[in-house]
Amino acid sequence: MTVDDLAALARDQHLPPRENGLSRRSFLRSSVAAGGGLLLSISLPFGTHEAEAAAKDGFVPNAFVSIGSNGKILLTMPYVEMGQGTYTAIPMLIAEELEVDLKQVELQHAPPDEKLYANPLLGVQATGNSNAIRGAWEPLRKAGATARMMLVAAAATRWKVDPAGCRAEHGEVYHEGTGQRATYGELAEDAARVPVPTVVELKPAEDFKLIGTSAKRLDAPAKVNGTALFGIDARPPGVKIATLSQSPVFGGRVKNVDDTAAKTVKGVLQIVRLHDAVAVVADHMGAAKKGLDALAIEWDDGPHAKLDTNMILSELERATLNPGAVAQSIGDIDRAMMGAVTKVDATYQVPFLAHASMEPMNCTVHVRKDTCEIWVGNQALARAQLAAAKTAGLSLDKVVVHNHLIGGGFGRRLEADGIIRAVEIAKQVSGPVKVVWTREEDIQHDMYRPMFFDRVSAGLDAKGMPVVWSNRFAGSSIIARWLPAAFNNGLDPDTTEGAINLIYDIPNLKVEYVRVEPPGIPTAFWRSVGPSHNVFVTESFMDELAIVAEQDPVAYRLALLDKSPRAKSVLALAAEKAGWGERLPKGVGRGVSVQNAFGSYMAQVAEVEVAIDGAVRVRRVVCAVDCGVVVNPDTVQAQIQSAVMFGITATLHGEITLRAGRIEQGNFDSYQVLRIDQAPAVEVHIVRSSEAPGGMGEAGTSCIVPAVTNAIFAATGKRLRNMPVDRAILQRPG
Repeated sequence: MTVDDLAALARDQHLPPRENGLSRRSFLRSSVAAGGGLLLSISLPFGTHEAEAAAKDGFVPNAFVSIGSNGKILLTMPYVEMGQGTYTAIPMLIAEELEVDLKQVELQHAPPDEKLYANPLLGVQATGNSNAIRGAWEPLRKAGATARMMLVAAAATRWKVDPAGCRAEHGEVYHEGTGQRATYGELAEDAARVPVPTVVELKPAEDFKLIGTSAKRLDAPAKVNGTALFGIDARPPGVKIATLSQSPVFGGRVKNVDDTAAKTVKGVLQIVRLHDAVAVVADHMGAAKKGLDALAIEWDDGPHAKLDTNMILSELERATLNPGAVAQSIGDIDRAMMGAVTKVDATYQVPFLAHASMEPMNCTVHVRKDTCEIWVGNQALARAQLAAAKTAGLSLDKVVVHNHLIGGGFGRRLEADGIIRAVEIAKQVSGPVKVVWTREEDIQHDMYRPMFFDRVSAGLDAKGMPVVWSNRFAGSSIIARWLPAAFNNGLDPDTTEGAINLIYDIPNLKVEYVRVEPPGIPTAFWRSVGPSHNVFVTESFMDELAIVAEQDPVAYRLALLDKSPRAKSVLALAAEKAGWGERLPKGVGRGVSVQNAFGSYMAQVAEVEVAIDGAVRVRRVVCAVDCGVVVNPDTVQAQIQSAVMFGITATLHGEITLRAGRIEQGNFDSYQVLRIDQAPAVEVHIVRSSEAPGGMGEAGTSCIVPAVTNAIFAATGKRLRNMPVDRAILQRPG
């Protein structure tokens, strides 16, 4: 989803207009913090009317920075950390403008509050869509710069000198003429009484000391020494442990339970029966799991008992035979197709995919008579609180949510189903209970990346260049369920990203989307949802056109990228660094992919080896990226490496299938992830740019998939249009 799409969405939600996205008047307010000190309230773009009113009443809208009289700088973080580096990169923005060392900025989780902590680009309190840095880039830098200006003004007033002769450095204000110094802590209370400046000048890029440098991750030491607290680590006093078995068919119910054997297991304390699940509560996970295995559960499978994957795929395929909502239309595709010298048609499909996060789903809950307390790692905290309140039958103010680090989110923890389930169980348990899903429950009761089916066509001119492009695809819309306001006229910006606004210069283009919600299987956000599907189709089909035109795939793309110089630049760089065109051994091929997704431009070249038995090994990946201004290069590199591994896993192994209504995959033996000895070397080349930051968390996942399949074609001559890779197709005579 692009920043412009999201900004438009926020504006459509009847929010107050802002000058350049921010109201100067409401951007920053100051007050004396409890105990003395400077409290700065940052109003992020597209805050709600209620947040504005709250700010006038002295509340803190959306995010805030406080500087205590002890010099402590505290940032209340409205985003969550799930390995993407947010808890380092965003403090860098504050520290840069405040002229302090990064280690001086401390963090605390923002509480759930949709009005105060809404993501400025989504309009809801959530971490996702690769937009934490994009949303925080200007507001948090302005917050730091404003704080610095107020501290300098306070010092100048105290010393009776011209503020122009003072400068901030290393957490102090220094006056060059007299040599006087004062720490931020010493000045904080005075600074809180300084009028908030109406004009704030940000540091020019040439003066950056932190932004653009490789900063060590602030959360790394605690993760290394084991003191970091993830949701699964929560242990309030007296906590019990529960695990559960949910209906193996979505929509099924519990018919009968024989818990006689389970109750005899040492450590088992209680059996909790729900309408569609049974949980075992015990002293520890081992006892709970053993008790669960001892249960004899009879299920009523419900209306989806006969559902299988082929039924869903057939429905999607049939849907693409009919017109869909027009996502983009340029020129006249019918007339252009009639005049084309060559016509190329293809169909593509991608499967359901699970998240398979390393930290399985879990939530700790203590339901009391009039309150509910929750410990969890979640990407959408306000939604988590709301779901818990509804389930517990309480008002929002009676539900306390403690957010934790997340051991892998990938969009799974934008959902509240695990929290609802934990509260349902906790309502029947005295004291706090931690509900931990087994790996099998985690995979078989996930909310999956949608399956899609595409029909694509192109017409080529006499030189083999595309003059017309048509794509009609069918699949689920997650946005329609998760953020209905963004689903308009049968379209949403996530499902179509990567299929529309192509980087290529094609004069006639039409893209249609047919929304088809699969029965009996829930869909949800997955790292790079829309682009993970659309870039695979777009870049695979573009490769097909190059082959039909008998042209080199890189040269073919470069010829179509004059209108997109940033895309052209990253493609040329990736091809150069990968040694595109150099000879490779038999059975080894190179494939390329280029995209503009999540506000960043990226090209990848994959070097892939295909064995005689069809086994595929990705040996090397070269990536060039233009993501605008880079805050922390190490984070960019790590994000790309991680996303590449995630995408290769999906390419080679990822597939969720149903038989008799049941998910067939259950653990990492049947839902395989890339092993460490299978990981390729990944080279990352970052293009220097002065553009605003783009997103990085998901971009690498969508880009790698077609790079790998195009490389497989280069190595074998076999075009793969369905995921995951089918080794049987690639086998060749010995």
